[in-house]
Amino acid sequence: MSDTPSPVVNGPAAKVRTFPTKPGVYLMKDAQSRVIYIGKAKNLRSRAGSYFQKTAADDKRIRDWIGEVVDVDFLEADSEVDALLLEARLIKDIQPKHNADLKDGKSFPYLQITTGEDFPRVNFTRTPLDRGVKLYGPFPHAKGLRGAIQVLQKVFKFRTCSLDIEEGDSRWRWFRPCLLHSIDQCTAPCNLRVDRETYRKDINRLRLFLDGKKDQVLREIEEEMKEASKALQFEKAARLRDELKSLQTLNLRGDLNKHAQPEVFYVDPRKGLKGLQKILGLESMPRTIHCIDIAHLGGTETVGSLVTFIDGLPFKPGYRRYKIKSVTGVDDFASIREVVSRRVQSLQERDEPFPDIFMIDGGKGQLSSALSAFEALGVKPPTLISLAKKEEEIYLPNRSDPIVLSRRSFSLRLLQYVRDEAHRFAQHYHHMLRKKRTFGED
Repeated sequence: MSDTPSPVVNGPAAKVRTFPTKPGVYLMKDAQSRVIYIGKAKNLRSRAGSYFQKTAADDKRIRDWIGEVVDVDFLEADSEVDALLLEARLIKDIQPKHNADLKDGKSFPYLQITTGEDFPRVNFTRTPLDRGVKLYGPFPHAKGLRGAIQVLQKVFKFRTCSLDIEEGDSRWRWFRPCLLHSIDQCTAPCNLRVDRETYRKDINRLRLFLDGKKDQVLREIEEEMKEASKALQFEKAARLRDELKSLQTLNLRGDLNKHAQPEVFYVDPRKGLKGLQKILGLESMPRTIHCIDIAHLGGTETVGSLVTFIDGLPFKPGYRRYKIKSVTGVDDFASIREVVSRRVQSLQERDEPFPDIFMIDGGKGQLSSALSAFEALGVKPPTLISLAKKEEEIYLPNRSDPIVLSRRSFSLRLLQYVRDEAHRFAQHYHHMLRKKRTFGED
């Protein structure tokens, strides 16, 4: 989406005709430039355009609010799945008033394989673990993932139970396997009917399949389906067809690095802060973090937000909102300089201490802008960092290469939590700006 909005000629109905025919997300806006509805599309031009056709007036889901729409914008996505996951993220961040679904805390599911057990288990989860697992997802459709796991279990015969099974524990010799073993969908490690090495080979084959080495398995199922059809075994052929379709839906998933949902992963504040002390070379464990984010969703007005975290948790009284005053047009760098300057001056006027970590949402350029604000004021900055969203890299002044942490690092998770809260706060302010006239800013 461009920073500068396209001119609206004859309203949104005309504007959508200029949209690309690619997958993406469209954003409906009212007269105050507030996003009031977000939707996903396989074809942006076609889907967004359907809202402005005569037949839309008969659709009770949209006819009561479509008259509020005076502008529409879009964000392209790489695929339909990307569009769906992007839609969900934006709705949770922005909370448009006409999106009844996806406003709750419901998250997308993941396929989780434990890695630290003698006999790893495979399960469907909406609350993935931080350690000791291999994750795939998020998946946009829970039903499709559940169906795929059932089919995969027929092929790879893994366990989905929650039993803690150790090889060589003689107590399991007297355990009665469940029905899945009787129907040949599990090799029953719970009764020691398979050794650790053999079982883990099946799990490794499953992981290869999920990592993309699935052509052979799919070919085998397809051949079996054709043979069943030739033999007039139509029920079997139909079942195999459905299984093949379920396995193919495993391709319809998000990338863990790109689409991981921070809210579903546990953030241990103390471990995160302890890690930051080591990573950033601090003398003591940091306690306070500021983060600044800049928002201009429609390119019409630029706003800034600042959130404060103490001991790894949000401190709402320390949140601040800024209407950018000194910048004309869209200029993130200049906006960052203004917000940082105003925050520093405010802390100095009230004789309050700087935070232990001052973070900027962005990369090298955004970090340089923040640093220049301190320099212009003749103030030595505290520990100053930026977090670049795409690759989640940490930048520090006077260091050319970024710090790259594991995606499961408690320190990175904490920084993501802080950054995402600043983003949410900025977006909310952006959409309320024209309605709210009393700002209470620093």
